[in-house]
Amino acid sequence: MKKYPIRCPVTAYLSVIDGHWKPLLLWHLQTKPLRFKDVLSRVPDISTRVLTEQLNEMEEDKLISRRAYNETPPRVEYELTDYGRTLLPGLALLREWGLQFLKENKHLLHPDSEWNQKIIELL
Repeated sequence: MKKYPIRCPVTAYLSVIDGHWKPLLLWHLQTKPLRFKDVLSRVPDISTRVLTEQLNEMEEDKLISRRAYNETPPRVEYELTDYGRTLLPGLALLREWGLQFLKENKHLLHPDSEWNQKIIELL
């Protein structure tokens, strides 16, 4: 992904979580390490190629760590680093803003989103 020159602190934050999938991947990795197939099952719309690219970029940016186990079949787990965890408060604020936005604009939410029922419960 093309990186643009950073001109302010907000764009610095956004440059690290750029793309459609990284915030969602960070959110799912916040509670425990996940295997590749587990990440894929939690984010069903992402292709394996794009997931691999996003995880590699996040690893290069030191947001996550990748642990490969010497087993058959091979097992790889991804986990947030301490540095990656520093992004979570900002993501939580964005989540809350997005929740309020979706309450008012529910028609924009994907029909298969897990948030459909959650938003109905919160109304």
